[in-house]
Amino acid sequence: MKYPGLIKNKVLTQDGIKHQVKRWRLLGKKIVFTNGCFDILHEGHIEILSQAALSGDILIVGVNTDASVKRLKGQSRPVNNQSFRAMMLASLTIIDAVVLFDEDTPLELIREIEPDVLLKGGDYEQNQIVGAEDVVKAGGEVKIVPLVKGFSTSSLIQKIQEL
Repeated sequence: MKYPGLIKNKVLTQDGIKHQVKRWRLLGKKIVFTNGCFDILHEGHIEILSQAALSGDILIVGVNTDASVKRLKGQSRPVNNQSFRAMMLASLTIIDAVVLFDEDTPLELIREIEPDVLLKGGDYEQNQIVGAEDVVKAGGEVKIVPLVKGFSTSSLIQKIQEL
């Protein structure tokens, strides 16, 4: 790996992202936020992340911790631990920062970051997107990207179990 330090430096704490967002704001950057478990990275994730990256200058990705994923998806999840999932995402050049969050939703993180764009996949409607109201009130926008049919972590796990 040519740039392992660069990848690790993209995984920030919640305090770290707060300071980095201030720097980006001083530079006039348009900040985009999306979030998820990203347990097994697949084509649907890449499409959402690509669209998010095209929506602004800086892409911040919130990632549920292992404890959060277990509460949301059950005790057999996640397949990959939070450190690996964060590093995997940080290795993508389209992502500028990755932040783990332990809550069931990223609401507090969204309120801290105050993104210009909040982006989620098409399995949500705007009134279901956590933080959408806060982002719109602050003058930002909410974008929904259509899902890539046939790709979900749950469906991939099911296919493997059927083999």
